[in-house]
Formats: sequence, C-alpha cells, structure tokens
Amino acid sequence: MKQLSGIDATFLYLETPTTFGHVTGLMIFERPSEEFDPYTAVHAKYASLIGELEPLRRRLVEVPLGLDHPYWVDDPNFDLDFHIREIHLARPGMVDQLADQVSRIVGRPMDRSRPLWEVYVIDGLDDGNWAMLTKYHHATVDGAAGQLMLNIMTDTEPDAAPPGPSPAWQAEPLPGDIELLRKAVINLAGHPVKALRFQTRLVGQLADAAGIDSIGSAANKAGAAIKAIARLGREDGPRIPLPTSAAPPTPWNKSITGHRRFAMRTASLENVKQLKTATGGTVNDIVMAICAGGLRTYLQAHEALPDGPLRAMVPVSIRTGDEEDPWTNRVSAIFPELPTDCADPLERVARCREAMLDAKRLLDLVPASQLGDMAQVSAPVLSTSAMRLASRFGLAHRIAATPFNLVISNVPGPRKPLYFAGAQLVHQFPVSIVTEGQGLNITVVSYLDRLDFGFIVDRELVPDVWDLADMHIDEIGRLMEASGAEWAQEPQPAAPRRGPVRMVQPGDAY
Repeated sequence: MKQLSGIDATFLYLETPTTFGHVTGLMIFERPSEEFDPYTAVHAKYASLIGELEPLRRRLVEVPLGLDHPYWVDDPNFDLDFHIREIHLARPGMVDQLADQVSRIVGRPMDRSRPLWEVYVIDGLDDGNWAMLTKYHHATVDGAAGQLMLNIMTDTEPDAAPPGPSPAWQAEPLPGDIELLRKAVINLAGHPVKALRFQTRLVGQLADAAGIDSIGSAANKAGAAIKAIARLGREDGPRIPLPTSAAPPTPWNKSITGHRRFAMRTASLENVKQLKTATGGTVNDIVMAICAGGLRTYLQAHEALPDGPLRAMVPVSIRTGDEEDPWTNRVSAIFPELPTDCADPLERVARCREAMLDAKRLLDLVPASQLGDMAQVSAPVLSTSAMRLASRFGLAHRIAATPFNLVISNVPGPRKPLYFAGAQLVHQFPVSIVTEGQGLNITVVSYLDRLDFGFIVDRELVPDVWDLADMHIDEIGRLMEASGAEWAQEPQPAAPRRGPVRMVQPGDAY
C-alpha cells in the first residue's frame, strides 16, 4: 500500500460531474496483414505486463471523510477484460467518426473502484488502419510517464518476439476504515511541522533567487524576499513579469459541461524546423506562434478577439531521470502570454520566444519541487469541496477573471518508428483535459517527421473545433510565406470528413 503524492492526488480533487482527470492518447496503426486481429494482440500485450507495470494493477482506496490523500493498493479483484474494450466504426469510418468516438469516451468518468485505466481497440477506419485509445487517470501517470509506458508497450522492430507471461504479482487486501483513519491521524499530526519546514525553505529559496545575502533572521529574510519579488518587472528589479492581472475573456472561458468534442490534425515537423531556422526561435516557439495565429483567426471569425494577448498555461516536466518511482506526476507549469493581439506573424514568433523565456525565469524563481511539498500538506477535503462548489454554482460563468485562457502542451515523442505486434505506429494524437472555465486544450506530440495536434474542447463552448484545427494548420503556411522559409515537405491534404462542416459565423453568441 502506497500513498499518493499531493500532486498526484490533486488530479483526483479537480474532478467534478463536468471535469474529468484522465488523459487519453489516440494511436493509429497500420494493419500488417488482412488476418491481423488488433483486439487479440492488445489483450495479449497488456496481459503480459500486469505484473511489470504497477499502474495497470493498482486501484484507489480513499480515506474516510477525505481527511488525507488516498492510497494505491494492488487490486485483489483485478479483471483485465473490464479494461480492454473493442469498438468498430460504422461505414465509411472517416476521421470525424473516430473523433466522435473519442469524444464520447473522454466524456465519461472512470470507475474509482478499479485500476484507473481503459484501453479501446477501434477498428473499421476507412483506410484499413486501426486505432488504440488509451485512457489513464492523471493521478497515476503524467505526460512523460505516458511516453515511458508507450516505449514499454511498443517495439522498435516489426518482428519482435510475441509477449510472454506476466511476472507474478501479489494482490493486497483492501484496508478498512479504521486502519485508514489511524494513518490519517498520524499524517495530519505531522502536517503543521511539514508546512512550517516547507515555508521556511521556500522563503530562503525566494531570497536566494532575488539575490539577498547575509540575512540572519527568517523574519528579515522573508520580508526582504517579499520586497524583492514585488520589484519584479520594475527598472530596479529582475525583468520577470508576474501574472498579476486576469486573462481576457474568450468564448471558451466559461463553465463547461460534461460533453466534449475532439479534432486532430497533422503537420510536418521538418517544415516547423525550417521555420525555426528562418526565425531564430525554437520548435516550441514555433508551436506557440502557430497556436497564437490559429486562435487569433478563430477569434476574429467570431468577432471575439480581445485587445490584449491571451495567456496560456504550459505544463513543464520536472523529471530528472533519477526518480525512484517513475509512475507519479513530476510536472509544473509556466504561464506565457500568447500574442493574439499581434497581426504580424513574424512578430508573433518573436513575442512567443520572449514570453517563453520570461515564463521560464519565473519558474526558476520558485522551484517546482517546493510546490509539490505544498500540495503534500494541503487538506484534501478543502480542495475537493472548492472544485465541486465552483462547478455546481458555475463560478467560471459568474466571475469574469480567469488566470489563463487555455492549456497548450508540446510533448517530444520518438523519432524512430514504433511497432505494436508488428503493426507500425502511424500517428500519436494526444487527448488532454479541459477544466471548469477552461474549455479548450491544445496538445502537440512529435513522432518521426510529423507533429500530431489534438484539440479537446467543451462541446457547447467550441462547437466548430474542426474549423479551429484547420486554422492552426493554415497558420503554418502564413508563417512560411512571411519568413521566406522553403517547404521541406509539401502540405498534405487533410483527412476527409463526412459532409459539410459548420463554419464560424461573425457575431456568433458566446
């Protein structure tokens, strides 16, 4: 039995009837032969890994009254058939039909009485390929751990040996309420001491980051640190902008429903690298500029473009590679401005580069490990109650202020081809999370020579998500033209969808 970290547990506490804490990945594979049965292959592979991969077999045990963080226990009632499911698309099996299935699966909470993962084998795609949708709760893996799991699940050669039997593992009896309450009392008794140690350490690190030396007393050091932080951004202080103002309102910054829409698009990584070279930025700068341009076009089409820039939340992995337990969250975030108020594509790239640098400096000021310590000593019952109240009363709709407009994540993936039971992986589309007041999430994963974009949105707030996705891909062409960069790969036609797509109309209500 192992207790969840404060950060891991936070992804449980954020869940409400409309907000779900699972992250999902859609992988599309070629079919190696006509007789290939993807469901049988997937079932055999996962069966061989239950004893090796702890997240596959452990389930939650929650402390009564939410007095402390939950525990993981190796499930005594584990049932592999519950977790692996099969779906066949109706003809013709086009990309929007696949996305519709993803949307429905993502919009369902997970059963906390079982290990928090599901895998869907989806067959019947129009081009003969098949898909695997993995659904893991963020409490058990983050993005980097998900990539680690992908490497374990797949092979680097098409003719790898078939999976063998699973290593032996021992199920655990479920602890009773008395045992859990006894552990909670012991932990809670130590929380004030832990909190004091955390605060003292944090004050010292803030003072060190602000360049304060030779201050003996904790009180003086704390006061000097606070004054130094208050000078951030002024001429006599470090040039690090703090997000002291609310992000501007957009159509998707409202209370969300429990329903989702999903769209996916692919771009050439080599073209993005050409833009990187032409503009002097990084691949991440270009991805952020693509998002800024695509969102600007979308908001203009809705006559909803704010005068000032949007603000993004960008997850940042803080893994060192030395973690004793890889199956836990090691993630922080930065909050760069997104220059949607800028009409010049090249200026947007330059502003994205500066915004990312400034945001990273701010992250360095408060070490992310300390934020994890703070989450460890927080009260679970208060966190859960706050999230449920915000959802129940629609506070995102009633309160205009929001700290950021959307989440944008760029995850580096493998550059060599991967195979699953001989089937080559073609695309790896990410499907992330939307939360109360944040009805849009854009996540990008690189694989081989391409970038796979996943757009997950609230169904009511962004009904035309496919238009939004296409606008992002169109922005690459605008950047190529503005920078004079040469196409490394000619743009490919988008995957076909059924029937006409509803385009945004000027003056649409939001």
